[in-house]
Amino acid sequence: MSFLDHLDGRYRLILCDIWGCVHDGVTLYPGAAERLGQWKRDGRTIVLITNAPRTAEAVAQQLSRIGLPSDCWDGIATSGEAGIAALKELDGPVGFIGTRADRAILEGRGVQIGGDDFSDFACTGLDEQRRNASDYELQLSALGARGARMHCLNPDRVVIRGGVAEACAGALADIYESIGGMVCWYGKPHEPIYRHALRLGGDPPADQVLAIGDSLQTDVLGAARMGFDCVFVAGGIHAGEEFPSDFGPENGLGPWRPVAVVDSLG
Repeated sequence: MSFLDHLDGRYRLILCDIWGCVHDGVTLYPGAAERLGQWKRDGRTIVLITNAPRTAEAVAQQLSRIGLPSDCWDGIATSGEAGIAALKELDGPVGFIGTRADRAILEGRGVQIGGDDFSDFACTGLDEQRRNASDYELQLSALGARGARMHCLNPDRVVIRGGVAEACAGALADIYESIGGMVCWYGKPHEPIYRHALRLGGDPPADQVLAIGDSLQTDVLGAARMGFDCVFVAGGIHAGEEFPSDFGPENGLGPWRPVAVVDSLG
């Protein structure tokens, strides 16, 4: 029997990661939709919280294509929404690294992209041609030399798409910081995305929130810093590894541990 079968009634808001918990980028995980649907029927509020560098609307459309019913959740908080808001406040156009589809989403929300004379650039991830983070080193070195500031709209370093590892914007941001570049991070484990998610979920106190995620350095660390109870989904990006015994001390959290470790939502 899973810890998830009998959740404490005090958890009124569930913040659930998507990629690695609900789907693998291609297909839904067995039992995920049923689990979310049951929690909804129990009267809990479900906010899906994701480091996707896109809008909540775009994520909802992707979930629909994959087959997750819209009645399984109440709201979607994305790192993309936070990044878009910041980019729109800048003066003039910005540079861009990412796919054509992500660029179209940003431009559709009013972000000005274009030209060569920019001091800020958005990074949503790898583009269609260069599929390894190392392919970007020369471009990032040039941007760093001119003092351009990266806005990383997805702090994830890697995801597993259909069983295959795929680098994300966070991997490029790590390279950029390593050469002295300035990076503004949006999404988990940083506080702004959680504040947005809490607003979507009715602003309950921290002890009524349960966070669920599969990434130690984004989902789990972010939940711990916010004071939320957390369930670690070991069957996601960490592929069944045990929860590290030194996670709390290594991250300045003392003896902190998740309230449960499960293989999956199912």
